[in-house]
Amino acid sequence: MLSGAPNINSAAWIPIAVRDFDHTVGSIVPPAFEAYARVFHPAARREGKREVPVSWTEVAAANERKMHPAAEWGSITGSWKYQYRSTQPGLWEQAPSTGELPREVASRLVSILVAHTRDPDHGYFGVWDGREAGEAIFLFKEGTPEDAKQRARDEHAAEVAAWRELLESGASFTASDRTMHLLQGPLPAIDEFYEGSGLLRDPPSLWWPGDNAWCVGTDIDLMTTYIGGSREAVEALLGDEKLEVLAVPDDQRITWDADTVNPLPAPPG
Repeated sequence: MLSGAPNINSAAWIPIAVRDFDHTVGSIVPPAFEAYARVFHPAARREGKREVPVSWTEVAAANERKMHPAAEWGSITGSWKYQYRSTQPGLWEQAPSTGELPREVASRLVSILVAHTRDPDHGYFGVWDGREAGEAIFLFKEGTPEDAKQRARDEHAAEVAAWRELLESGASFTASDRTMHLLQGPLPAIDEFYEGSGLLRDPPSLWWPGDNAWCVGTDIDLMTTYIGGSREAVEALLGDEKLEVLAVPDDQRITWDADTVNPLPAPPG
C-alpha cells in the first residue's frame, strides 16, 4: 500500500546522479547504470468492441519509415499533427500516451524488474507536482434522485482530497527541473496509481527499488519511458514479447528532432 515517504533520503541519489536537463536519456534516469532501455508506449485501434495495442514498429512500417532506438512519433507518422488531434484510420485511432506510463506496460515492467532487485518490498515513486486533478463530468440516468447525484459528487471530491493528502504527505524533491512528491510501498503498488476515477491519480515520473538496482523514468512531455539497470535487467526487457523495447545509450537525445534516420517533419505545434 502506498504511503508518503517522510524524508528524501531514499531519493537523494537521483538529483545528484541525473544530469541537468540536457535532453538526453541521462537527464530522465540517472546515468549510473550498466545499460539502458527505451520502452515505447503503444498506440491503439478499435477492432469491433476491442481496443488493440499498436506498436511503433507497425506504424513505422505502414508509413514506410524505419523503426530504430531514436525514432520519434512525428517522424514515423510523418507529422506531429498525429500527436493529439489526428489519427490514421485502420492503423491507429489513439496515439501513444504522453507523460504517463500505460497501466498494462507498468504492470509488465514490475513483473520483469522485481527479479532484478534484492529489495522488491520497498519501492519509491516520484510523482510530479505540476498536474491537478481533472474536472469530473457526471452522467446520470434520467430519473436519478438528486441525493444519489450529490452522493456521487461527494465521493469523487473525497477521493480527490484523499489522493492530494497522500501526495502532500510525501517529502518533495526536484530532478530535471521537475518537483515531485515521494511515495513509498512495495513495487506492485504501482497498480494503485491506476485505481479510482482515472482523473486524479498520475502514474509516477520516476520509480525504483530500495537497493537502487534500476530506475524507470517517464517524462511528462514524452511518449516513451526510459529504464536504467543492469545488463541482465535490460536484456530481460528486450526479450519480452509483450513490450516494445530497444536498447539505447545514456547520451541519446530525447527531443522531437532526435530521429536522424527518418524524414524530419515540421516541429510540434
